[in-house]
Amino acid sequence: MQYWSKTYIPTLKESPAEAEIESHKLLLRAGLVRKIGGGLYAFLPLGKRVLEKVSQICREEMNAAGAIELLMPAVLPAEQWKAGPRWNVVREVMYSVGSASKSARPTEEPQYVLGPTHEEIITPMIGSEISSYRDMGKTFYQIQTKFRNEIRPRYGLMRAREFIMKDGYSFDEDDEKAEATYHRIAGAYDKFFARCGLTFISVEADPGIMGGAFSHEYMVPAEVGDDDVVYCEESGYSANVEKATSGIVPGDLVDAEPVGDLEKFETPGVKTIEKLAKDPFNIPANEQFKTLLFVGDEKLFAVVVRGCDQVEEAKLSSLGYQVIRPATVDEIFEAMGAYPGSLGAIKGTIKDRPKLDGIFGDEAIRLIGNGVTGANEKAMHVKNVNVSRDLDLDRFGDFRKVQEGEPCPKSGKPLKVARAIEVGHIFKLGTKFSDSDQWGAKFHDAEKQTRPAVMGCYGIGISRTIQAVIEQSRDESGIKWPWNVAPYHVIITVLDSDLEEAASLAEKIGSAAEAAGADVLVDDRSERPGVKFKDADLIGIPLRITIGGRGLKEGIVEMKLRDQKDVRKIAIDEAADIVASEIRELASS
Repeated sequence: MQYWSKTYIPTLKESPAEAEIESHKLLLRAGLVRKIGGGLYAFLPLGKRVLEKVSQICREEMNAAGAIELLMPAVLPAEQWKAGPRWNVVREVMYSVGSASKSARPTEEPQYVLGPTHEEIITPMIGSEISSYRDMGKTFYQIQTKFRNEIRPRYGLMRAREFIMKDGYSFDEDDEKAEATYHRIAGAYDKFFARCGLTFISVEADPGIMGGAFSHEYMVPAEVGDDDVVYCEESGYSANVEKATSGIVPGDLVDAEPVGDLEKFETPGVKTIEKLAKDPFNIPANEQFKTLLFVGDEKLFAVVVRGCDQVEEAKLSSLGYQVIRPATVDEIFEAMGAYPGSLGAIKGTIKDRPKLDGIFGDEAIRLIGNGVTGANEKAMHVKNVNVSRDLDLDRFGDFRKVQEGEPCPKSGKPLKVARAIEVGHIFKLGTKFSDSDQWGAKFHDAEKQTRPAVMGCYGIGISRTIQAVIEQSRDESGIKWPWNVAPYHVIITVLDSDLEEAASLAEKIGSAAEAAGADVLVDDRSERPGVKFKDADLIGIPLRITIGGRGLKEGIVEMKLRDQKDVRKIAIDEAADIVASEIRELASS
């Protein structure tokens, strides 16, 4: 049993100016965290209790799924990262740690980095320990502080430079067993987020720089989310917009026949899809070909989409590039002989075709059949452009961003798009990290053949999960903590803290509540009742017991659930038993 006067819960009446969203405001107002610097937060006593409870739920579910807990350092040798497959991709988001040597120069390559994740560390470590297929079938995890150099940290714990994460790594001897591990851990994730009281969905996701066969994200629907989730209520299909597909291109689509010869026409002042769609040209965006240039791993390439579509850059990784960025105007002109606004991929019109590593067409351009595109000449376009006859394409692929209302790939019903917060991500990595002679994790199979372990990795944003819970469980008065993650389950609000009778009753009810399995906070401050009630609602304790005032004279105490308006009056001599019974019911629901 904890007394408010003996702990530290610095609630605030007003929201700090730095807080942009409601959950961030409540983190600060309820005294859970305090900002130390950009993207850096200290967990105060109340926040630390929530952090520990969320971590413990995660630990229990991972243990139940057969995972083994360990702890790796946060300061990591840079040479191990450099030997791995992602150094050039992630170094920009990694913090370097200065050398302890006095002779080290500031311009030298870092000897150590702060870990944003640990694939590059655990793979060679486990690789040095395993030797036989009998050693396989292991999943390891840790709950640890991670560091990422966010250029623009925001939204409190949502996008911070330092955060608490559960990261896990599995090592199996073949794909079948690796996939079984993947689904077992996915089941543990379902149980974890449900126990935290979250409404969530698991969606197909782009593996990104992690690579691997497939991945899923665990998303919490929220207007302030950084991600868009595409879903169909009828079929159950769901995916991150970076991965989502639709049924907009029929599987039996037949490419259109040419309608006429190519014909150039002048388009003075026209540099956008929108202008070409207006008078005097009136060419709809869905009848225009849009050519965009990117640089992937320092190689220039082009993508052709419909004028009404946007390129989903995450999908470009399917072309085999790791580091992708839009091409500069100079890079575009050098290859195409024209500037953006006049670009096209018609055969024979590109100034330096060999300079392009490839030209890739989105599948949806086949819906155009014959359309309009840039002529690679200033203020000139071309019509009657036929996809099959005229475009200089290396291959087709899915490169566009799915839009709301398009048909679901499973049911054909209109897809919906919603904002969401990513709180977890799991990957079936395959052998990307393990198949390295100097760095990987290999073993001898039953036939004494050397093979790389088939890996998976599994992340949960522990600190981000806390804020996601607040984002979903709150009202105008404050937080409404789900029972399992509440910092305290019961708050006993003593209105007459100087009265021995009130203090004694609080002790009796509190002891009964603890015996029933609840964490109890007694508000024994010398504050006005209104202040105490507002603070109880603000910090979001699920069950409030009020002792004092007229109730003592009438022989009653009041019991109120945080998520309900009704107040129940119970006799003092029955209070301990009734409160204990209520706690057992809440804990089991």
